[in-house]
Amino acid sequence: MALERIQVTAERHPVSGGPRGMFLLGDAVERMEGLLGEYEGKIKLIYMDPPFMTGDRFYMRVRVGEKEWRQGKGSFALESFSDRFDRAEYLAMMRRVLELSRRLLSDEGMIFVHLDYRAHPHVRLLMDEIFGEDNLLNEIIWVYQSGGRSIHHFSRKHDVILFYRKSDRYDFNIDAVKAPRDKPRTSHMRRHVDPDGRVYRSIRSGGRVYTYYDDDPIAPTDVWQDLPHLQQKDPERTGFDVQKPLALLDRIVKCASRPGDWVLDPFAGSATTLEAARRNGRNFIGIDRSPLTLNIARRRLTGADYSLFLNNENRPESVCDAVVHAGVGFYHVILEGFSTDIPGLPELADPLDIVDNWSVGYLRSDGYHVMAEFARSKREGALARELAVPAYAGELALCASDITGISHYFALPR
Repeated sequence: MALERIQVTAERHPVSGGPRGMFLLGDAVERMEGLLGEYEGKIKLIYMDPPFMTGDRFYMRVRVGEKEWRQGKGSFALESFSDRFDRAEYLAMMRRVLELSRRLLSDEGMIFVHLDYRAHPHVRLLMDEIFGEDNLLNEIIWVYQSGGRSIHHFSRKHDVILFYRKSDRYDFNIDAVKAPRDKPRTSHMRRHVDPDGRVYRSIRSGGRVYTYYDDDPIAPTDVWQDLPHLQQKDPERTGFDVQKPLALLDRIVKCASRPGDWVLDPFAGSATTLEAARRNGRNFIGIDRSPLTLNIARRRLTGADYSLFLNNENRPESVCDAVVHAGVGFYHVILEGFSTDIPGLPELADPLDIVDNWSVGYLRSDGYHVMAEFARSKREGALARELAVPAYAGELALCASDITGISHYFALPR
């Protein structure tokens, strides 16, 4: 039967225990201003991968239906974000984002801003002004080898990550990111084996003997060559352009925050920061203006206690058909049909191919609470047509998210 459409601005995925988080759909500046009332001075770590002033538009090929999920290729291209700014507009936006970042950071907090050669010199000057030159800790050089080679200049194979503290009370944990050496020190050193079988090297200098164990972990320097860029067919890829590897964000989250701290990414994009924070027991806040990020976030944050804060602007009309069967202690909801207008989308073999993910839950005073959900994935591209939810008191509701990331909500009859 056709369902009644309803308006929802908050979607909650409640899970008992573990880190908490939220994703806010919208403009970074507006959403950060909205966070000040509750989070000013409480964020431990901010990482951002903002636009770089490339002048490009970036597109994401979304997978439509089981066949494309199984083949791993998307046929329908959607704009994920535009990086077309003039310099004055860009720097005005970045100034406001950085000012708000400083207000949101705690006195123990740190900020990492990921840039390339275009934006780095300009943003460095802004950060010196807003955070103070003495609070620059590092210009981290992230080196990678992916992409083409130039014959007109030396190939550009690095990004710069500006790393600042808010104050001299910052809480930096270098031990959390130490790792074994790739190769032991060998030059001019003698090799030994101690009584426990551990290999170490020694060298005499200035009348003293220095020893270094091969298996002692070492800390990264400010040149990161050990974290490769994502390759085209990397299983970690979400399809979102300029996605950064989880290992990169894992290092940043571990060294600049501790379990239970809040981590913020105001340009969340592929939701990598949010996943890194969740995996390491940190609370997280993500902001992005692209609805495509919602579908990515739902997949990457499955099983987490988080909320999505939406907006209802320009939401297209949609129709949903579903039936509800009462079971013992459960309602069984069967999705029978869904349609919405997506310009340029070719005719679909199965109308439900337009559904990327869907869920069933209850309407509460603070939003829609998800009780059961399904999202297409590389492992399971076929859409599950039935979800079972516990029979609780309250208004039963359904959310169907289309391939563009727009979420459509409907009331379900008992």
